[in-house]
Amino acid sequence: MTRTRGQPKREIDVEDENALDDGNDHEATERATSDDGNVAFKSRIERFQYDSKNAEGDDKKPTPYKITRKRPLTDNNDVSKPASSPSPAKKRRQSSRYAPPTKYAHLPKLLDIIEPDLICVFVGTNPGIRTATAGHAYAHPSNLFWKLLASSGCTDVRLRPENDVDLPQWYAMGNTNIVERPSKDAAELSKAEMAAGTPILEEKVRKYKPEAVCIVGKGIWEAVWRWRYKREIKKAEFKWGWQDDERMGKKEEGGWEGARVYVTSSTSGLSASLKPPEKEAIWKPFGDWVKSRRLERFGTEGRLADGAGVSQTPLASE
Repeated sequence: MTRTRGQPKREIDVEDENALDDGNDHEATERATSDDGNVAFKSRIERFQYDSKNAEGDDKKPTPYKITRKRPLTDNNDVSKPASSPSPAKKRRQSSRYAPPTKYAHLPKLLDIIEPDLICVFVGTNPGIRTATAGHAYAHPSNLFWKLLASSGCTDVRLRPENDVDLPQWYAMGNTNIVERPSKDAAELSKAEMAAGTPILEEKVRKYKPEAVCIVGKGIWEAVWRWRYKREIKKAEFKWGWQDDERMGKKEEGGWEGARVYVTSSTSGLSASLKPPEKEAIWKPFGDWVKSRRLERFGTEGRLADGAGVSQTPLASE
């Protein structure tokens, strides 16, 4: 409604509000909010008030459900990107396979150290390359044979490999192998040739008649068992130490009853199935027995001769 100058101002009452058109709704709302008496009306209006924050959110796309995966998805068909190389694994020693005798035919054979009526004879698997080249038993620095001989009491000092020839005179002990030919390790031998070495070993024992045979390694006794009983030894049948009623080199018809059999752990540096203290525990009873037999037969637990020439210089590995 138009008002001319000088015309008195007309107050708008409640009834006049109903006369306002839609274009004056906003003005009426502002007047209502300024009136302390219309607080309730204001609260009702605010319920339907337009929220600009919500309006801005309506323009955005709804946030998809986030999936957390332990590893990213890869496209197996995508060959454009090279796969990340894994961290380098620790290099392992490759397992050996059977090697024919011709492979090491150029190496010399290791001679047996054996004489009649010894207290014991040690039986190894076969000479290693280092042993065959040196010409002395258990010559590889990682082999524990000479160390275990001393710690068990079989010898009263730690000998060197070149003292193997002195074992019979100094300690009434000897050495041989079930397989004559050298190889890098026992894995290069076949089960058949290890079993076939048993009758040869039996004949040596029968000829020289030691009191006992010390088998240096579980695999050697398994080969002997395979030859004797034509089958594999069962887990419950194997044990370390003295083998009860088993004898080696026994004559069938009267005479000598054969040598007792004691099975010890392998001394090879490649044999890691037993820890050094466990190996020493297996060897110790045999060393005690050897000392007692030397004392009974020769009056001393240690060396029989005066020991001239025996090397007592401490080894670098000690």
